[in-house]
Amino acid sequence: MRWSDRALVVLAVLALAGCGSGTRPSPSAANSEAKEAAEVQVKLGRGYMEKGELEVAMEKLQRALQLDPRSVDAHTLLAVLNERIKRPEQAERFYRKAEQLAPDNGEVNNNLGAFLCGSGRYQEADAHFTKALADPFYRSPAAALTNAGVCALKAGEPARAEEHFRRALSIRADNATALFEMAKLSHFGGDGLRARAFLQRLEAIVPGDPTVLDLGQRIETRLGDADAARRYADRLKNEFPDYVPDASLEGPTSP
Repeated sequence: MRWSDRALVVLAVLALAGCGSGTRPSPSAANSEAKEAAEVQVKLGRGYMEKGELEVAMEKLQRALQLDPRSVDAHTLLAVLNERIKRPEQAERFYRKAEQLAPDNGEVNNNLGAFLCGSGRYQEADAHFTKALADPFYRSPAAALTNAGVCALKAGEPARAEEHFRRALSIRADNATALFEMAKLSHFGGDGLRARAFLQRLEAIVPGDPTVLDLGQRIETRLGDADAARRYADRLKNEFPDYVPDASLEGPTSP
C-alpha cells in the first residue's frame, strides 16, 4: 500500500476512533433508553470490526440504526465497513447521512473527505477537509491536514500539499505520513539535505518500513553518499527480499 493511500484510509479510521465521545449529540426522537442501547450496539460493532468479524459487525451496526436512526457513529462505521468490503455506493450513502446529521463535525467531514479523495473527487474532498478544520471542537486537525495534503498531491498541487503537511507537522511533529511526504517532496525538488532531515525524523518513528528504506536509498544516492545508499540497499535486500518498489518514488505523476 502506498503511503498516500495509507494516509487516506488509516487516518480516516483513526479519526473515527474518537467519534463516540467526540460527536456532539443531535436532536433525536429516540428515547434515552433506545439511544443507550444503540450506543452499546455501536461499541460492539466497532469491536467486531477491529477483530475482522465484519458480518457480525454489520449486524450490530444495523441494529444500532434500528434503535437510533440518527446515530452519527453507526452511520460512520457502516460507511467504513462498506468501504472495506468494496461497496462504495453504500459507503458513500452512509458517509453522506452522517454528514447530514452532523454537518459541522470535524471527524465526520474528515472521513467523508478521505472517501471522496479516494474516489478521485479532489475538489469536493478539499471542501470537506476545510469544514473539518473549521470545527473548533475537532480533536484531530492534523489528520484532516494530512489528508488534505495527500489529496492536493493527487490533484497535482505539490505546493499546496506542502503547506498542508507543514501545518500538520506543526501540530503533530511525529506525523509519519506528513514526514514521509515532505521527505519525498524535498527529494523531488532537489533539496537532498532537507529530504534527509525529514527522513531521519521519520526513521525514528517507523525504523523498519521498506518504502522508507527505498526512499532513503534514493535520497543518499542523489546526495552522493554511496556508503549510506548501500546501507539502505542492503537492509532492503536482507529484511524485505520481496519488496516491490513504490512507483510514486520515481517522481511526480500527473493527476
